[in-house]
Amino acid sequence: MELISVFMHKYLQHGPLWVLHKDHHIYEAGRFEKNDVFSLIFSIISFLLIVTGVFSGFDFKFFVGIGMLVYGMGYFLYHDIIFHGRIKIKYYPTNQYLKRVLNAHAQHHQQSSANSGISFGFFAVGKKYDVVN
Repeated sequence: MELISVFMHKYLQHGPLWVLHKDHHIYEAGRFEKNDVFSLIFSIISFLLIVTGVFSGFDFKFFVGIGMLVYGMGYFLYHDIIFHGRIKIKYYPTNQYLKRVLNAHAQHHQQSSANSGISFGFFAVGKKYDVVN
């Protein structure tokens, strides 16, 4: 899922679909963004794959749908809740990998725009984003 996510983010969201993704890079008051459309679309696709996979005897569609669901849950928890604070909790990672993920995403927001940017992945980020203690 991370490879598909990187491709979609880099070439579609920071390309022709920037009109939907742009507000994600601009901090404004409000609960929802146009960017949330992507979560809705992927949730519907995941649900349909799981259901049709069940009715097809638990074939590959079921497992792809479950993969999308698990990735989406992780993304929502760490991206939307921990990084963007869409649900207010007090959590400060002590794990180096989790710090790296947050730092890479912070740099993505600071240095990315339509048709350009850095660090388009979320869970697979290079050690160059390590936070020096």
